[in-house]
Amino acid sequence: MTVAPTSAIPAVNVASVPQRSPLRYPGGKTWLVPHIRHWLTDPSPLLVEPFVGGGIVSLTAVMEGLADRALMVDRDRDVAAFWRAALMHGDELADRVLEFPVSRPAIEELERRVPETVLDHGFRTLVLNRTRRGGVLAPGAALTRNGENGNGVGSRWYPQTLADRLANIVAQADRLTFCEGDGLAVLELTATIDGVRLFVDPPYTGAGGKRAGSRLYAHNVVCHRHIFEALSRSGCDFLMTYDCSPEIVELVSEHGFEAVTVRMKNAHHDRIPELVITRDRLFA
Repeated sequence: MTVAPTSAIPAVNVASVPQRSPLRYPGGKTWLVPHIRHWLTDPSPLLVEPFVGGGIVSLTAVMEGLADRALMVDRDRDVAAFWRAALMHGDELADRVLEFPVSRPAIEELERRVPETVLDHGFRTLVLNRTRRGGVLAPGAALTRNGENGNGVGSRWYPQTLADRLANIVAQADRLTFCEGDGLAVLELTATIDGVRLFVDPPYTGAGGKRAGSRLYAHNVVCHRHIFEALSRSGCDFLMTYDCSPEIVELVSEHGFEAVTVRMKNAHHDRIPELVITRDRLFA
């Protein structure tokens, strides 16, 4: 496998950039924020994120003036419920966060209860995301046991911090639009619109033989080649991230895209190369 050059911009310590999303998300992209800032030096009228997950890129772009508006898309019903609740009922969601008596019995009761409203569902998503191991929302995920400093299930539940992040989202809600749907279909549609920038971060779906997506995400199947072909046909400006695997490196070469590697530190403190892919050479 031909190895892509190392990015001139290193992976950032996530503590050194603003933590804007209330969600903990497997494969979250806080480390990528310096690359996003460099990519959007010329601000975009519309940033589209077809696989939004925790939404850190859309939130960063809008809150830092790197994009006038952002369209966030996800097909996961739990994730969709959170974003709808945050954008339409953010103040009420923050109140629930501040009032919730986090404990294993309270979380298990919430998990069993069928949500009656978007606000109920969005709050349930946020609680489970912050109290399950690794923030995993896929069926069968377990609650945190020991957590940070032995604080157990509530070790990642910071009520005031989460309420503050929600307040910041509410303040930008007129510039953030969420759509529940097929990210690939939205990618193909919006990639043809002049001036649109696309941030594409598909879930782990087996590229290079990896199968992490089946346990991390409820929706974890996407055609990698289809994504590359859609971007190639459109001619739009994009930034895409992927696991560094022979399959993806070959697709980069086949479509004449540029790629650099950024070495990420995973949960086990191993350095794992991640690909940052663009149409033009930006980071080498």
